[in-house]
Amino acid sequence: MAEDDYCYLTTTGRRTGQRHEIEIWYSPTEDGRTLYLLAGARERSDWVRNLSANPRCTVRIGRRDAPMRRAQGRILHDGDPEDVVARDLVFAKYQGRSSGDLTDWRARSLPVALDLDLGD
Repeated sequence: MAEDDYCYLTTTGRRTGQRHEIEIWYSPTEDGRTLYLLAGARERSDWVRNLSANPRCTVRIGRRDAPMRRAQGRILHDGDPEDVVARDLVFAKYQGRSSGDLTDWRARSLPVALDLDLGD
């Protein structure tokens, strides 16, 4: 997972009930049980709003045709012990791959955790 650029997150629309998929940067925890994402638009991001309404989601890791994994989304807030960890892991994974400086993005984004179902 460390080499993959994207995961494909599918949430349930909070108004429509329809499935919505996005391609997004992510970083896994060392044990691979949780994926961290950063929402640049914070709570205004549709996928964050969808997870807030229904935290059950699915994710494909690395490729759009990868096996679907069930997950539970959690919005991380300032003071949450995972807040800094999430920001640092995603930043560290992508700063070297990006042509720009991601420092401001790391600081202003909203961190989100996806806890993968272990039975998958």
